[in-house]
Amino acid sequence: MTAVPAHAADEDPPPPAFGAHCRVITEDSEVTGVCHNPYPEPDHVRLHLRCAAWWDLDTDGPAREIGPARTVKLTGRCWQAVDTAWVSHAR
Repeated sequence: MTAVPAHAADEDPPPPAFGAHCRVITEDSEVTGVCHNPYPEPDHVRLHLRCAAWWDLDTDGPAREIGPARTVKLTGRCWQAVDTAWVSHAR
C-alpha cells in the first residue's frame, strides 16, 4: 500500500492537454500558419499580423476551428513587410 501525502490529495488534477501545434512562416509580405490539433478537444485558432509600416493595416484573421487530429492552414499578408505574426488559441 502506498501512502499519499495529505497535500497531494487536496490538489486539483492538472488541466487536460489543449492547443494545436502551429508553425508560422513569413515570406516577404505573406504569412502562412499551419496548425495541427493532436488533442481530443477542438481548438479555435486565429492568425494575427502586425505590419512594419505605420500606414499598413494590422490584421486579426477569423477564428477557425480545428477538430481532433485535424490540420488547418491560415494565411494573411501586409502590403509591404510583416513585423510580427502569431497564432492565438481559444477553447
